[in-house]
Amino acid sequence: MKAIVSEKGQVTIPKPLRERLGIRAGETLDFAEENGQLVARKSVDRDPIDAVYGILETNRSTDVALTELRGDAT
Repeated sequence: MKAIVSEKGQVTIPKPLRERLGIRAGETLDFAEENGQLVARKSVDRDPIDAVYGILETNRSTDVALTELRGDAT
């Protein structure tokens, strides 16, 4: 498949490739040069919650921590 580079350096990815590779509007691609070829990869954005999950170390259970924060529910 071929595509033409615009004056702004933009290229339209052919629809069959977008569908086959699951590339949707708004997704980010990473571009690199490998052995003289242009390579595009889907950028994997890390969920912000996943990025910090497990970084805090604690020796108490979630129930104990919540009771300390909220007070006794009774």
